[in-house]
Amino acid sequence: MVKLPFRSSRRIPPILVFLLAVMLPAAALVAASVVYLSHIQRDKMIDAEIQRDYQQTLAIAEKRIVDRAFEVAESAQATFPDVDDPDALDNFLRGHPDVAHAFIWTGKGDMTFRSQPYRMSDPDFRAEDKKMATGFGTWFDIDSEENIARIKSFEAAEGRRVYFSPERVARGDKLVYEAIVFFIPRGSNPDHPALAGFVYDEDYLRDKFFPTVLHQVLPGGTENDPFHPQLAMTIREAKEEVPLAASVCWDGGKPEVERPFNSVFSELILGIRPQGTTIADLSRHITRIAFMILGALSLLIGAGIIFAYRNVSSELALAKLKSDFVSNVSHELRTPLALIRLYAETLELGRITTAGKHQQYYEIIRKESERLTSLINNILDFSRIEAGKKEYSFRETDVADLVRSTLESYRFEIEQNGFEFEQKIDNNLPPLRVDREAIARSLLNLVNNAVKYSAGVKYLGVHLYRRDGNVNLEVVDRGIGIPAKEQSKIFEKFYRVGDPLVHNTKGSGLGLSLVRHIVQAHGGQVAVESAPGHGSKFIIILPVQNPGVQQVPA
Repeated sequence: MVKLPFRSSRRIPPILVFLLAVMLPAAALVAASVVYLSHIQRDKMIDAEIQRDYQQTLAIAEKRIVDRAFEVAESAQATFPDVDDPDALDNFLRGHPDVAHAFIWTGKGDMTFRSQPYRMSDPDFRAEDKKMATGFGTWFDIDSEENIARIKSFEAAEGRRVYFSPERVARGDKLVYEAIVFFIPRGSNPDHPALAGFVYDEDYLRDKFFPTVLHQVLPGGTENDPFHPQLAMTIREAKEEVPLAASVCWDGGKPEVERPFNSVFSELILGIRPQGTTIADLSRHITRIAFMILGALSLLIGAGIIFAYRNVSSELALAKLKSDFVSNVSHELRTPLALIRLYAETLELGRITTAGKHQQYYEIIRKESERLTSLINNILDFSRIEAGKKEYSFRETDVADLVRSTLESYRFEIEQNGFEFEQKIDNNLPPLRVDREAIARSLLNLVNNAVKYSAGVKYLGVHLYRRDGNVNLEVVDRGIGIPAKEQSKIFEKFYRVGDPLVHNTKGSGLGLSLVRHIVQAHGGQVAVESAPGHGSKFIIILPVQNPGVQQVPA
């Protein structure tokens, strides 16, 4: 004997699947993001990243400053006198007012040194002139070969015609920073080597060169952009805290990131900071914004999950209602069919001998047929409505006559169920443009519900009257009633009130949905007044004049 593998009949609830498949990953993602942001904030990773960005900015700025320094110096060097014309140094200085001193060394003891004539009235500048002339002559006499070799090596390696060397010289009672530019002048040869150069002093570097070049190389920013604020730069000497020069937007304080010059302006340090804030403040702001964005995304995810949860729940509820609908309709169809077959077979076999019994059985068969027809019509109408193909044939109709004839066809079932029946129809009601069959079906659906859900007091009232330019059709019962919280749902398709009596009574859940659609198609509305245990009143309100309703051919 072969044993089939056991398969559990238990299924994981769809809502649980939804929670596991969607909500848990979303919650895990949000939690992981929070932990990651907290880790970034704790380890100051954003601070380090900003500092790396600023270091890169400083490196780019340094290269541009150095390139500009070589450009200015090489432009001046191109107009420098030959070694055979040292007296032309004065003309060179007059043509380059930014140069403080100029010199030519053509051999041991042969040094020509000149300073800017217009500055010689300054005693400190005159003292500097004498000291530098003596010092440079002695230095070149001793180290000329080494200096010439250094310049040639630099030119071969970097392709530059000049060589920068920093110098701190005494001017008055303080030391000032100067940049000396060296090069081999025209006319120098191996047999008669020569050195030449000129000096940019601190005044020029501080007041003109550095401010101009910082303005050119400084990355732009936006004052209102908290993530990319305006940057400010300074240049200071390594042994000094006070900046030698600063960009226009520098607002004081200390640089957040610094970088020493690797060449040209060695012994100077380039610094940078965001204007009006600090790296720590920027980091906190970015982290705070990240948390706010994460919070907003979490809210969106939460709203999406809630929406999806409601949608899934609604679809599951609708699927259950459809399942109940199929089950109920199957029973509703089988019951009249079984009765029709039973009484038809009884009549066919000739087991009924009295004429009264024959008539009773015929009436039962007819009523069950009408009941079956009504159920099938409801299903077909619902199918057409769902497919958007339902059409109505509007004709001018005596509504009072329509209501009387409809109730008369249903009177037998009302009386058979032991109901007290009250019918009130006003006289002189105006004719209405309606679909007779649709309005009759709406009335029968309401009456049928009143009969089915009146287990205690069996009363049915149908009232037709005019009020406020409308014709109102009321169906009143004293049955189980409808709770207030469910009154807005009873006109939805497949919906049935959660009362045990309702669920024990077979029904399709389509009747009231069809009533609402039919009434709205006539330009009217349907309302309900009800209380549990006190019965219900359904009111169909049809406008007397409804120009929006157009006749549809049958």
